[in-house]
Order: sequence, then C-alpha cells, then structure tokens
Amino acid sequence: MGYARLTRDARFLIIIRAARSVGQGALVVDFALYLHALHWSAPAIGGLFMVALLVSATLALFVGPLSDTRGRKTFLQAYEWVQVAVALMALMDSHSPVLVIAAILGGFGHGLNGSAGPFAPVELAWLSELVEARDRAAVYSLNTAVGFSGMALGALLAALPSFLGTLLPGPLAYRPLFLLVLMGALLALMLLRAIPESARPTSPRREPDVDTRAAADAMTRAENRKLLKLFGINALNGIGIGFMGPLMAYWFAIRFHHGPLSIGPIMSAALIVTAISSLLVGRLTRRYGVVKSVLAMRYLGLAVLLILPLSPSFPIAAFLYIIRSALNRGTAGARQALNLGLVRGHRRGLAASLNNVSIQVPRAIGPVFAGLLYHAGFLALPFFIAGGFQAVYLILYRRLFRDAPSAPLSSPSE
Repeated sequence: MGYARLTRDARFLIIIRAARSVGQGALVVDFALYLHALHWSAPAIGGLFMVALLVSATLALFVGPLSDTRGRKTFLQAYEWVQVAVALMALMDSHSPVLVIAAILGGFGHGLNGSAGPFAPVELAWLSELVEARDRAAVYSLNTAVGFSGMALGALLAALPSFLGTLLPGPLAYRPLFLLVLMGALLALMLLRAIPESARPTSPRREPDVDTRAAADAMTRAENRKLLKLFGINALNGIGIGFMGPLMAYWFAIRFHHGPLSIGPIMSAALIVTAISSLLVGRLTRRYGVVKSVLAMRYLGLAVLLILPLSPSFPIAAFLYIIRSALNRGTAGARQALNLGLVRGHRRGLAASLNNVSIQVPRAIGPVFAGLLYHAGFLALPFFIAGGFQAVYLILYRRLFRDAPSAPLSSPSE
C-alpha cells in the first residue's frame, strides 16, 4: 500500500488532520443544535451556513494559487491561529455578532473532515508533493479515513451537553465543545513547526525551442478545459450536498425529536464506517481504477439517499444515513487524487482551489433553501432535490473521466 511509504512530514500532515477533526466532528452534530437552543430559526441557521461557506470558498480561490508560488506552511499556520482565536471567542460569548464572526471564520458545523477549511487546497497540494504519484489515491484515501475517524470521536463527545445540563443549564452546556477546537489547533501548530517548508513548486523549465513552448502552452490549455468541466459538474454536486449535509443533525432533531445524546452516536457510527469505506476505496482503486470505484459507490449512495427521508422511524433513518455516508463520502480521497491528477505539479494549488470553490459556493445555496423548506414542513423534499442534482453530477462525472486510465492517475509531468 502507498501509505506504507509515507515520509515523516506526510505523516505529520495526516496527524494534524486528525487533531482538527475531533472538534469538527463534535460541532457537525451540535453547532446547529446549539444555535437552536439559542432560539435561532431554521432559515437563520441556514443563512449562517451559507455566508460561512461563501467566505470559505472565496478565500480558497486565492490561497491555493498563492501557495503554488509562496509556499504552503505559512498559510496553514495562519489558519490554525485563526482557529485558536475563534474557539476562544465562542467559548467566552454567545451573543449573535460574536458567534457569527467565530462561526464564519471557524467553519463551525460544516463537517470539514479534518481539513483546513478554505486552506484545504494548500494542505492537499502540500501532501501531493510528499507522496509519489502511484500512491496518491491510496494515501488520500487514508488521509480522508483519518479525518472521518477523528470526527467520529468528536461526534461521540457531542453527547456531552446532555450530561452537562445540570451543571451548565441551557445553551451553556454546548460551550465546552469549543475547547476541542482550541486544543486541536494548538496541537496542529506544534506539529507544523516541526515540518520544514517544501521547496516551492516550479513550472517546467521552458526551452527556447518554439515547438517545446507550443507543446507546453497546448498542455496548459488542455488542463484548463478539464478544470473548467470539473468546475461545472462539481457545482451540481455542491448544490446537492448543501441541501442535506449541513442540516442533517437538525433534520434528525425536528423529524424524530431526538437530541445530541441520540444523534451524536449515530453520526459517530456513520463516520467510523465511512473511514473504513475510505480505506476500502483506496484498495479498490488499485484493482478497478478510480473512476469505476467512485461511480459504483456513489450510485449506490444515491439510491440510499432517496430512500432515507421516507424512513418511518429513527433507527431505520439512522441505519440508512450510516450506509449512505459510507458509500458517498468514502470516495472523497480517491476523487481528490483524481482531480489533482488533471494538472502538472506546479498547478496543483490552483486545481485544488478550483475544486474546493466549485463545490463550496454552490453548496452554500442549499442550507438556506433547505432551512426554508424545513420551516414550512417539507422535511423530505430537500433530500429529493439533492438526489436530482447528484444524479446529473454522476452522469457528467463519468463522461469527464471516461478516458482516464484504470490505474491511479499521475500528473502530466510525472
């Protein structure tokens, strides 16, 4: 397996992901419930998620390409210091202006799977420089699995407000969860200090030969066309994710009247199974190729998504949610490897940024409309809308990558 050959620096980056993911897992369960306890309405919660996602996508559009020329480490250190600041803000104050700023900058409740939010393209591009091309799909699947595992632990800890209610009444019981974000950021900063900055990625040296320059320009144009197509189809996936993902805990709460004590373990189980699924996908890509493995699991996940909102009871809905999570989100690492393989090494920050933005901006639309639909009593419709967008995405995804080799992709320069 590719991850058996990981360097120390690559291992540290993966451990950093694990450190972040615990706090993220707790807040993906409890942040919307915390806002609900503070008497926020469903449309207001959805609106906050929308603004936060748009801000994140805007930042990601710039930091990825900048890191291609200015290095990766400084950007990630800046992100962790921001996490320290917003965790302290949320710990000390629940007034709306403070909480809104902290939530937007901290990405609270988004389920980032341990990634660095808007700085995730920087991290992915840095990891790609530390991993051989043939190992990328397996290592990225491992990286994803580690994030899901950490989030699973965090989701279990999301049950803490139910036990702290006697000591910290009402919304105060949710505040200690922000300590997890703080501790994760501090650990990440310690590990980042131990990782030397990678040599800045450089573009291939251009020879004076006209034919060589023309070939390089043609390759750049071909890469740009692929990135544009990827941007378009990812937008469909992002809209689908936005209609159900950010408000999933809230849906369980209003549909079945369960709280963190019930919802947290379900989401934790989903994340554990998804982590196992991600490792399995890493193996499947070596036998069947990335595209076939991704499509097979995503089509099955789509079928489960359409059945989920029709569940007559909480246990059935919980079981379907776990299965759907494993089938759908377990492919994330393989898809990241495939997307970065569309371009040469010196453009991977750009590719990762475009991939992030193309999902996050459309994803920001979903929570607002889903919140309005939930508020109006349409608890199943957001799932069906999400399924429609994801069905079209899968059809177009197959067309975009139909000429991809069966083995994990390397970039054109490798």
